Amino acid sequence: MALESPVIVFGIGLIAVVALLVWLRVPAFIGLILATLIVGAATAEVPMGEVPAETAAAFGDTMVGVGIPILMAAVIGKTMMESGAAERIVRWFQSFTSEEHSYLALGGSSGVLAIPVFFDNVFFLLAPLARSMRARTGRDYALFITIVGAAGVTAHGFVPPTPGPLAVALELGVDLGLTMLVGAAVAIPIVIVSGVFYGKWINRHVDVPLRETMGSSVERVEELANRPLSELPGMFEASLPILLAVFLIASNTTLDYLIDMAAEDSFGLGTFQGSLEAVEPATAFVGDPNFALTAAALAAAITFYRMESLTREVWSDELVDSLQSGGHIAAITAAGGAFGAMLATSGIGEYIATTLEGLGIPLLVAGFVIAATIRIAQGSATVALLTTAGIMAPLVGDLTVNPVYLVMIIGAGGSIFSWYNDSGFWIVKEIGGLTQAETFKIWTALTTIVSLTGFVVVMVLSTLFPLT
Repeated sequence: MALESPVIVFGIGLIAVVALLVWLRVPAFIGLILATLIVGAATAEVPMGEVPAETAAAFGDTMVGVGIPILMAAVIGKTMMESGAAERIVRWFQSFTSEEHSYLALGGSSGVLAIPVFFDNVFFLLAPLARSMRARTGRDYALFITIVGAAGVTAHGFVPPTPGPLAVALELGVDLGLTMLVGAAVAIPIVIVSGVFYGKWINRHVDVPLRETMGSSVERVEELANRPLSELPGMFEASLPILLAVFLIASNTTLDYLIDMAAEDSFGLGTFQGSLEAVEPATAFVGDPNFALTAAALAAAITFYRMESLTREVWSDELVDSLQSGGHIAAITAAGGAFGAMLATSGIGEYIATTLEGLGIPLLVAGFVIAATIRIAQGSATVALLTTAGIMAPLVGDLTVNPVYLVMIIGAGGSIFSWYNDSGFWIVKEIGGLTQAETFKIWTALTTIVSLTGFVVVMVLSTLFPLT
């Protein structure tokens, strides 16, 4: 019988997904689809006869966003590993930082790249580097994954022009320049606590071995780690897939940001609004992740073909192998997205927001609690940020501090506790080659530490520097 209470439906979904994936150890894709069907059957928001179709639609909606990027990421991952490109970049990093501190280069790269690019795309590009660094050092894979995740997810939640905080700042009417400055000030201590301190701690307690993922075997990765530099591609060629993807995606993100500024005539850009808008269709095409990652995959695949002196037939077969691996990852990720979407359809987000809105707690705390609760309940950080921003926007005038801190606190809440209903959880697990337990210990714990540290930093900064 369908239930009216979204809280009960959420509880049923939680029990179902834990029972299927943890207790019964059903394969992730099957378990997530079954859990989605159970949630759909339990909620009154979806007619019983439409539950299978709604499940398929939710699966398809997620696949639209992640399908091609994940498939191309699998090609990038395999070919950058197999050609030695990832190994070449790792050695370049270590020439600046030393082997002991090479994780800092990974974290810095992730944080910078995640500002103009969605986190999942950054993880696609940097995961091969983390794997190659693990093969070269023989240790610290948990630290490498943690620092990449910490820097990327922090930029994703706090620093415009990353789409989430950018949208929240626009919704609340906060100056974007100030948001970028405060976002950077908030992000630095978060990355230090979550990426460096927690990364080193979890690395001492969880030894993550290299496993085959994205079609790249452990033996092959370790063999490349011992190759002489002369047998690896040049630095520009090795890094071209990453540079190309970031440049193309950033061109679209940056132009959108400039058009928004031109519409407000900020920095005298109003006179260029027409010219900027004329270029927008081209940057929207090349800057779409579907195109950008396809271009990056092609660049990585050509390097692989050249370095390994393969026949066209063998080269094609190798790419097909990586696509098969990517298809499995994309299916699991889309199933996780469907599970989260069905929970959202039950009305759990609106129920939580309405319940918490009238409790009379301080506005900054309320923004954090609402965003965090919605995030945990339905999975999507972006939905949590935008939903909370819409709720809090009419209350901005009641703040005793600059509303930029409300943008930050919402970002902190929306970053918390990534788990089964978040497609990002499955991306990190599958692309990183982790078990479910390792993903919880590394990724879920990391996102929670990012969130709670962000809350503390924002509350301290808003008290010391209210900026009113």
